Amino acid sequence: MSILVLAEHHDGALAGATAHVVAAAQAIGGDIDILVAGEGVGAIAEAAAKLDGVSRVRVADHAAYAHLLAEPTAALIAELAGDYTHLLACASTTGKNVLPRVAALKDVGQISEIISVESPDTFKRPIYAGNAIATVQSEDALKVITVRATGFDAVGEGGSAAIEAVDFVADNAQSTFVKEELAKSDRPELGAAKVVISGGRGMGSGENFTLLDGIADKLGAAIGASRAAVDAGFVPNDMQVGQTGKIVAPELYIAVGISGAIQHLAGMKDSKVIVAINKDEEAPIFQVADYGLVADLFQALPELEEKL
Repeated sequence: MSILVLAEHHDGALAGATAHVVAAAQAIGGDIDILVAGEGVGAIAEAAAKLDGVSRVRVADHAAYAHLLAEPTAALIAELAGDYTHLLACASTTGKNVLPRVAALKDVGQISEIISVESPDTFKRPIYAGNAIATVQSEDALKVITVRATGFDAVGEGGSAAIEAVDFVADNAQSTFVKEELAKSDRPELGAAKVVISGGRGMGSGENFTLLDGIADKLGAAIGASRAAVDAGFVPNDMQVGQTGKIVAPELYIAVGISGAIQHLAGMKDSKVIVAINKDEEAPIFQVADYGLVADLFQALPELEEKL
């Protein structure tokens, strides 16, 4: 068996999610190659080569692959697919954009957001907002798979894989990059943070989210939000944790004023330690919390910050 992993990278650096996808590839077994596609990606390729278990890093360095647009990237992977039995990518915006196109080009089914590997052709993935786990077996010769990064522990950095260039340049007349607008923050990225503190509808307003700032600063935490808080206009949607937002599994997750709707739990219930603060002792969030505090958040948060 041979596996190709699409490397995820941002701002000239290899994304941590790639190491989680490599861990999934190791669980499948076989030779593991990483594909680094982009423009000016030499440093990213060198970082990918250091990941444990990687045999080879294949580098497609060309302006056609800048910004990892889905059409040329999918064409590139489809061109290389004949060398592999499995194609893997993180179940991120990029992976969800690229791999379904690859599956269509190769006329095979896609298996989405796997959280464990049962065998090289059988995988587990959540359905019904994580309330059930489906075991899915694929009879396709080529398995196209997106990986939920929170389901696998990242591999280490002790490897020294060979790096080789890929000459194929995809023709792309379908899409062009226009611009991107990025939210700037000194805090950790939500999906990669070891500590996350999230606010819900109980915060009452966007201004009250500042109550989370001091705690987040002391804990080195990212700040998230429930869908209810986002829909109410308290915070932007890039802060949303849940089934239709970011899937997180930090060492510590603190839920403040969040009732614990199924949609939110699907995005954070794999966190190692869950702390809930809510004045409603019947809130569903307490059913998954390791520690629960029944209290008014407007009193509890300043006191928590002071004690920290």
